Amino acid sequence: MDFNNSIDFSHKKSFQKFLASSITIGGKEVKNRLFLAPMAGLGHVAFRELISQFGGFGLLFTGMCSAKALPQENRNISAVFKWRDEELEYLVCQIFGSEPKSMALAAKRIEKEGFFGVDLNFGCCAAAICKKGAGAALLKEPNLAKDIVKAVRDAVSITVFVKFRSGWDSDPLSAAIDSAKMAEAFEKAGADALVYHPRVAPDRRLRPPKWEHIKLIKDIVSIPVFGNGNIFEPLDCQKMLKESGCDGISIGRMAVAKPWIFSSIAGNSLAEYENIYHHTATCMLNLLLKHYEERLAVKMFKKFVPYYAAGFKFGHSISKQLLRADRASEIKQVIDAIFKEPFEQPEAIDRPNLHLLL
Repeated sequence: MDFNNSIDFSHKKSFQKFLASSITIGGKEVKNRLFLAPMAGLGHVAFRELISQFGGFGLLFTGMCSAKALPQENRNISAVFKWRDEELEYLVCQIFGSEPKSMALAAKRIEKEGFFGVDLNFGCCAAAICKKGAGAALLKEPNLAKDIVKAVRDAVSITVFVKFRSGWDSDPLSAAIDSAKMAEAFEKAGADALVYHPRVAPDRRLRPPKWEHIKLIKDIVSIPVFGNGNIFEPLDCQKMLKESGCDGISIGRMAVAKPWIFSSIAGNSLAEYENIYHHTATCMLNLLLKHYEERLAVKMFKKFVPYYAAGFKFGHSISKQLLRADRASEIKQVIDAIFKEPFEQPEAIDRPNLHLLL
């Protein structure tokens, strides 16, 4: 996995070519090195279908699924454990939990359904998750985290990912060094690839991620390592690759703000879209209505709104207008009204308004 060390990432074409190249993970070939990061409440089936229409990604990840609930979940009822059959070949299901047995049973269900792989969440630092001993809380219990990886590896033959962040030490470098030791343990326990977010858990998003710390993980393991955190535009990919030598990039919040970001980074043309922002909002609403009943679809659209609005100079105004609408028909009217004047379009910005990116 060291061939990328010889690539000069200072040139745009070089890093685009690298990200567009295939990679083998767990014996399976993935067509490129750009992944959608798993996001609770945002990585649902409708959003993934929207991203699939734009293309440019290698793998998509579901939102977080409870390992305890998953073996009994009904895909026709669940808002999270729900998918399109045609996406299974490039879809990874993320699970959270704190017990090796329940995580293994969930992984078996995921394998049975035909997913590309399973992703173990050791990175979420939301209080509701950590109080259950799951997510980033497992970074305080390295032996238990390792046992979970081994239990899942022993239970399934599909690709096993581990998504984690730096631990709980207030010093980012010290935490990253501890994370490197955990990464080595995860590899020995059977993980096929790692997705690393170089922020300590207490930070959440207060301080920027330390992309250079990804290199500590990359240097200690032989399996692929994907970087995650604050990728807002193609130049960020270039910088992360130069600083870390990672094998690919996982994009979260910015993919919600601009679902075409994978296609854009890959250098694909988006000229076919007369107004990509109008198209995206309308399509997101329609896809939510396709997969969910209206009340839930409207609720989920409103979770999408702040991220989408973050792509505009005066995004707060756009966000307020969309959030005031309570029915799908009202939302559609607001979207059309925002973009109705061809010469007075909202001003889009390259780097998002971080106050709106929750």
